[in-house]
Amino acid sequence: MSEDVRPIVVKRIKKVAGGHHGGAWKIAYADFVTAMMAFFLLMWLLGSTSTGDLKGLADYFQNPLKVSLSGGSGAGDATSILKGGGKVLTSSAGQVKDGDVQATRKTPNVRDARSEELKREFEKREKAMLSELKKSIEKLIDGNAALRQFKNQLLIDVTPEGLRIQILDEKNRPMFDTGSAELKPYSRVILREIGQALNAVPNKVSFSGHTDAAQYGSGERGFSNWELSSNRANAARREMISGGMDENKVLRVVGLASTVLFDKNDPLSASNRRINIVVLNKRTEEAMLQEDGNVPVETDDEAPSEAAPNAVPAAPPAVPASPVAPPAPTRGG
Repeated sequence: MSEDVRPIVVKRIKKVAGGHHGGAWKIAYADFVTAMMAFFLLMWLLGSTSTGDLKGLADYFQNPLKVSLSGGSGAGDATSILKGGGKVLTSSAGQVKDGDVQATRKTPNVRDARSEELKREFEKREKAMLSELKKSIEKLIDGNAALRQFKNQLLIDVTPEGLRIQILDEKNRPMFDTGSAELKPYSRVILREIGQALNAVPNKVSFSGHTDAAQYGSGERGFSNWELSSNRANAARREMISGGMDENKVLRVVGLASTVLFDKNDPLSASNRRINIVVLNKRTEEAMLQEDGNVPVETDDEAPSEAAPNAVPAAPPAVPASPVAPPAPTRGG
């Protein structure tokens, strides 16, 4: 009997690596990161928004038509007629755009404080220098026999504009003939001596001519006191330069006619006919050089007011010197 032979079965197990699970987890992770970013962005926006803006947003979702019904630029404005908010996070009076908020004045730093201190120190020295010039001119007048006799016609004082020298007419001793811009011989002496004295300081000089209220027969439409006063101021300028004053010192020459009277009680008084020479301080000079005229000129409370009867306004209406010879006046200032 043959022996049963069992067949040998060899099982070969083929191991295959596990399959790819896919990228679904990446999508879930990206959604999570996006949600966290949105959350932190929301928290940042809530923390940087003013209380007024938050209230406006809440009111909008509660009643989107509130602004259209009640008016205003935003729902957050409803609590106050004055706009507020802006960068102030605790404000609840509405919102203001950055462009609507006026810049507040910053606290002066050390440099600004130093600059102001230097400016005050310079103005103090300049005022002292002009006071010394005043004393030297007065001393010059007292020491000069030719000028001493005109002492009553020379008025010298320090004003907010600078050192003012007024040369007035007297009834029996005028600087010019009636209606004329031709200087008398003694007037030339006065102007030449004063012109040389002004070279002692570097300040610029302003000239203004004044007349009395007597008018020409042709009135304001022809040759008038405006042209006459400007011609007289220009004649004074020429004479002082001829006497030795530096021509670069002249900054302004104007004619004011009879608009600024020395003696308001008597518009025809001889004292109204005068030439004003002002040695300008730096502040006034800079104001005159500004074409837009936006630089304010502060006044010194201790100095005489420019509104005084014998004062000259800081910004008078200027009239250029006329090259045309005046007609024979019926009177004229």
